[in-house]
Amino acid sequence: MNNPESERFDAIIIGTGQAGKPVAVDLANAGWKTAIIERDQVGGVCVNVGCTPTKTMVASGRVAYLAGRAADYGVQTGAVEIDMGTVRRRKRDIVELFRTGNERRLGNTENLELIRGEGRFTGTQAIEVRLAQGGERLLEAETIFINAGARPRHPDIVGLDEVDGLDSTSIMELDEVPDHLIVLGGGYIAVEFGQLFRRLGADVTIVQRRDQLLPREDADVAEAIAEVLREDGVRLILGGEATQVAPTADGGVELTVEQTSTAGASDIESANHSGSSAMTTKISGSHLLVAVGRLPNTERLGLESIGVEVDRRGNVIVDERLETNVAGVFALGDVNGGPAFTHIAYDDYRIVRDNLLGDGGATTEGRFVPYTVFIDPELGRVGITERQARQRDIDYLVAKMPMSHVARALETDETRGFMKVLVDGNSGAILGCAILGIQGGELATMIQIAMMGKLHYRKLKEATFSHPTLAESFNNLFLSLASPQR
Repeated sequence: MNNPESERFDAIIIGTGQAGKPVAVDLANAGWKTAIIERDQVGGVCVNVGCTPTKTMVASGRVAYLAGRAADYGVQTGAVEIDMGTVRRRKRDIVELFRTGNERRLGNTENLELIRGEGRFTGTQAIEVRLAQGGERLLEAETIFINAGARPRHPDIVGLDEVDGLDSTSIMELDEVPDHLIVLGGGYIAVEFGQLFRRLGADVTIVQRRDQLLPREDADVAEAIAEVLREDGVRLILGGEATQVAPTADGGVELTVEQTSTAGASDIESANHSGSSAMTTKISGSHLLVAVGRLPNTERLGLESIGVEVDRRGNVIVDERLETNVAGVFALGDVNGGPAFTHIAYDDYRIVRDNLLGDGGATTEGRFVPYTVFIDPELGRVGITERQARQRDIDYLVAKMPMSHVARALETDETRGFMKVLVDGNSGAILGCAILGIQGGELATMIQIAMMGKLHYRKLKEATFSHPTLAESFNNLFLSLASPQR
């Protein structure tokens, strides 16, 4: 078969995620002849299987939780019932709304062509696209952006391929609440889904191979989150290595766990299990969610054919300007192995935009990496942790206060969690925070704004905030500032 004639563009983008789409639009609006390639759904992970659908479902879980607590506020509602069909339909409708909005934006942009298919490199400036409707197109450009995203990691566990396991995408398509959901993993995705389905009525057991949930967090933060989940009825098995999965006669799953520490051993006794020894436990459940991380979608891009360097996990290696070792080839978002957050992908877009269309000089150096874990109460984070401060031998102070000391939290009966801020012991500059509490993400964002403005902590300590708001708690929070106990 003769190859079709190559088509010349000024820029090619592989993937329509939260970095790829705005890059394509801005370049096209600047007069660049641009092609953007999408093999699946426009919008990338965030819109289709990440932020948008999960937070939509978390909102349903939040309503179920509050309905179950209605009597605490003097409101009588009766028994709470969950209609998973409606939960799923609401999620799908919002995803469709966001996706079609992205499609319209791409379709209405001059100089920009959306190509449906899968792209792979055939040269440093050449992309072969296997079209979704059949056939191929060969594209060429001096500037190419990889925004291919990531997918759930499938761990190497004996028997996992023999059961109908769920991942972070497929679990959102369930049409019924699981009787007993076993969650394998202890990261952000695991705790969000674990709490969500507990609130929707499922028994939930989280199995985490490390001794604490959310290993990147300080131990006090992780333990407080574990306590919140336990209060909600989630069983936690920490320090437990999953070694085997098997189907059960009733269509469920049986997970074999080797207990490597005593961190979560107490919760084993309350799980549905049969123990073969003191250190080995078999846990039976109706459904299994595998949430042990994500892998970049790089293996089918043909990167090896042009010598683009990747790390051992397949992440594309980039410099501070997000360019690979091959000139003119950039990698944006989850695929480059940086912090896997939508807002970081969008900041990747800003960097390449400023360097290609602006004054230049934009880099990833020193940028803020805030994030929110959408459990309830939320964990909002920005800056360094206390563990990192110790590792860097920074002279720091800690301001810490339970949410039960916050007037607004008491008034709304949302007192779980605490506020924790690190301050430079010499300059008084704010170094970072962890806010586990009602509206924790929004409060952490206020701290971030103060950090961006290089405010001394006393500016927040002495500020006049509206009463009664959550923000005014910063006044009292910084009264607790003290040297840490080493």
